[in-house]
Amino acid sequence: MSAPVPDTYVADDPAGAYPLVQLLTPEGERIEHADFAYTGDDDSIRDLFRDLYMMRRIDFEAHALQRHGEIGLWAPAQGQEAAQIGSGRALRPQDFAFPTYREHGVALCRGIDPALLLGLFRGVELGGWDPAEHGFALYSIVIGAQTLHATGYAMGLTLDDAVGHNDPERDAAVIAYFGDGATSQGSVNEAFDWAAVFNAPVVFFCQNNQYAISAPIERQTRVPIAQRSQGFGFDGIRVDGNDVLACHAVTSAAMQKARNGEGPTLIEAYTYRMGAHTTSDDPTRYRDSSEVETWKLKDPLERVKRYLMVNGTPQTFFDDLDAEGEELGRHLRAACKALPEPDLAALFDQVYVDGSPELEEQKAQYIAYRDSFEGTPA
Repeated sequence: MSAPVPDTYVADDPAGAYPLVQLLTPEGERIEHADFAYTGDDDSIRDLFRDLYMMRRIDFEAHALQRHGEIGLWAPAQGQEAAQIGSGRALRPQDFAFPTYREHGVALCRGIDPALLLGLFRGVELGGWDPAEHGFALYSIVIGAQTLHATGYAMGLTLDDAVGHNDPERDAAVIAYFGDGATSQGSVNEAFDWAAVFNAPVVFFCQNNQYAISAPIERQTRVPIAQRSQGFGFDGIRVDGNDVLACHAVTSAAMQKARNGEGPTLIEAYTYRMGAHTTSDDPTRYRDSSEVETWKLKDPLERVKRYLMVNGTPQTFFDDLDAEGEELGRHLRAACKALPEPDLAALFDQVYVDGSPELEEQKAQYIAYRDSFEGTPA
């Protein structure tokens, strides 16, 4: 039997010491904030809605592919679209993002063909894109490890004199994505400490989707996650993670602060995972359906759609988007089924740039073992 939640627990209190930054209500109404603003016009909001829609379609198609046995696993992100698209579209080309295994929307924002995400989950490759080309690292399966990678990269930017010049073409920053459960990992707290001490140009973007697999947020912390940064000496901000405009505004400000050489920021995007942790998870075992229904009223896509419809966006825009989504679905299904079977011997060539004698020996042993089965009756 679980222990009672302490009376002092305020981590799920959006109106507490760290109120949510919100610019678009669940009803689709624009509101003002004293410190943050989204400056784009309605055309830019339509672009954001397209990203939100396509991210959800990627999620839908990949989930279906897993259920049809075409990929082994998928990490759904339904409900977290605004956090990813809002922050992803706040990045400049020279910035660098370090994802977990769920940042499908950020990958989309960084110009990666969504089909390239499927190879990892099909088990045929370690990652299908060039991180340097897209400013987007390969997915990190190890919980929290990417925050250390991001901090190291950010420290490198400082050493390379790539921050603090007030030059939008030169100054760069880093963003590290992770979930609420990762904040309990030592790696994340070590990254916070190093980033603070070295004033690294990094933004830590926590998608607090309320569950670390089955462990609810109240089992992770007694205070808002955004407050954690204070113990390390840098700022924390809490944003409505289902509000794409607010996520864009807050991330833009934090990234610019980092590019200016003013150090790290922790952003807690308060959101909700509508589906399972992965396709091997059954969320009905640890949360009530009524909770999910409550969060559906805060759907990140619906609030933007309401705003656009009220402000004159024609139905043809949404119809065209549906057609584009169908085409994306066909592309993903075809690309997944066309993935070649991997040459497992090639995995040994992906460990180090120059290889090593030990790896060559291991590769030779594997090839000899594999070839020993040739001609063996099934």
